[in-house]
Amino acid sequence: MDNLQEGFTVVSTDESFFFYDSLVRKVWIKKDERPVVRITGSHQESVLFGATSLEGKQLFRQYDWFDENTFLDYLKQIHRKFPKCYLFLDKAKQYYKSKKILKYFADNKDSLIPVYLPTASPEFMVLEEIWNIAKNDLLVLQYYSSFADFKNKISIYFRTKRFNLDMRNYLVRVE
Repeated sequence: MDNLQEGFTVVSTDESFFFYDSLVRKVWIKKDERPVVRITGSHQESVLFGATSLEGKQLFRQYDWFDENTFLDYLKQIHRKFPKCYLFLDKAKQYYKSKKILKYFADNKDSLIPVYLPTASPEFMVLEEIWNIAKNDLLVLQYYSSFADFKNKISIYFRTKRFNLDMRNYLVRVE
């Protein structure tokens, strides 16, 4: 990463699904009492796309679904925020071989360079840690009265939360 072309940064991106329901973890309760956890039973979800740079800049966007079109929209937003970057991403089927996405990368090959991480390697993705933190904060033992309220809380959270994780700890592994 010390050999970056001038003006380029490193950006990691990923997506995650946030389901409109409560996650239950271990809880403390009084002996002989039964815990009560409100759940929605809903299968509704919100898709989050996230990107973070070596410098700690972040870009999060919420979508109703995950396909090549929503990813292309998000990719253009990444490109606006990080005009020259190496983009580390996984090989999600929605975009890895998408003609639209490959064309966008080809059309912008001098300023947006994709770097695909090995399949099934979440340990290289700083965003995986961010998703874990966010789901713990937003979903564990939480109840939202409506799906709209749920999506709004997610939006506020990602607009205001700074994760301050060092991407180098994820991309560079010394065994």
